[in-house]
Amino acid sequence: MDMGAALIAIVGVAGTLGGALLTQRGADRTKRRELELSRAIQEAREDRELRRRNYTDLHRDARQFATALSRHLYVIRDRAVADEDVRALEGAKDAQRNGWSEAIMIAPGAVLAAAREVNGALTRVHGQVKRLEQGNPRPGETLQTAAEAQQALWPLIHAMGDAMRHDLGIPGGIEATLRDAETRHPGVQDDMPGAARTGTGRTTRE
Repeated sequence: MDMGAALIAIVGVAGTLGGALLTQRGADRTKRRELELSRAIQEAREDRELRRRNYTDLHRDARQFATALSRHLYVIRDRAVADEDVRALEGAKDAQRNGWSEAIMIAPGAVLAAAREVNGALTRVHGQVKRLEQGNPRPGETLQTAAEAQQALWPLIHAMGDAMRHDLGIPGGIEATLRDAETRHPGVQDDMPGAARTGTGRTTRE
């Protein structure tokens, strides 16, 4: 074999090997991109599921705390407060505070702002209710003002729920969705407690 033929053979082999190497590298890059995309999708799903669980728990616990505050006002009005009454109220408060603490770490700005409004309002109403329970209200604090403050919690809780739904990509606000469901399927109603007399001359949510 002359020198020219040998060079041609060498170049041909090198080209074949180089092409195979480039093809393998391209396949490796494609595989890495696919793995990265798959990992990103999985992480996004896990993050959404984490937020969904926290939102569900926090929304539920905020509602239960608000309801517990209303029930405690009834107790203060009707009879002496017992240890089990205090435990029930403080248990509802602790559950809501735990959810709020978790939301601080994972919720985006819009949800966190709405949750902060609810947390602050619940804390203020709880303070007022406890002062009434202990017979040490601040000037102007009465069962009436506490009932009004407790009733005002519900729109804030609805707004928080709407922000949570929006972040999860669920269309429609809570109240509008429930009204539509009631129209389409009579008997489907919000489980938001209805108005009930507090004995203060006004109505409030239980």
